[in-house]
This record gives sequence, C-alpha cells and structure tokens, in this order.
Amino acid sequence: MRAASLIGIILIALGILVLAYQGITYTREETIFKAGPVEATAETEETIPLPPILGGLSLVGGVVLLIYGTRRSKASH
Repeated sequence: MRAASLIGIILIALGILVLAYQGITYTREETIFKAGPVEATAETEETIPLPPILGGLSLVGGVVLLIYGTRRSKASH
C-alpha cells in the first residue's frame, strides 16, 4: 500500500469523525475556593467546535489521495 493511499484512508476516517461529532468535548476541573484543608472544585465541560467544512475537506482530500495512490500503484505494475 502506497503512502498516499494510507494517508487518504486516515483523512477519510478523520473526516467522517469530524462530521459525526462536530467538536471535541473535554472536562476541566478547577479550584473555586481553597482555605486550609477545605477545598471546593467545579468540573466544567468545554467543547472545541470543529466546522463541518473541515470534515468535508478532509473527506474529499482523503478520497482524492486514495484514488491517486491506487492509480499510481496500478500504473507502476
């Protein structure tokens, strides 16, 4: 398998994931109050939005690289 085909498959998978989830969500814990042994914390859930155009471009780029990689490997035989 050519490198272009492998990168194409990875880009296709990433594109599908971005289109499916449309963002990365993570939980952040922060200390709100601390006085001696007493401590109050809060968990905040934050999301990094990923635009759908990013997933679409990744998907299209992956398909192009996959086609390019398979055509080059067939032409070299």
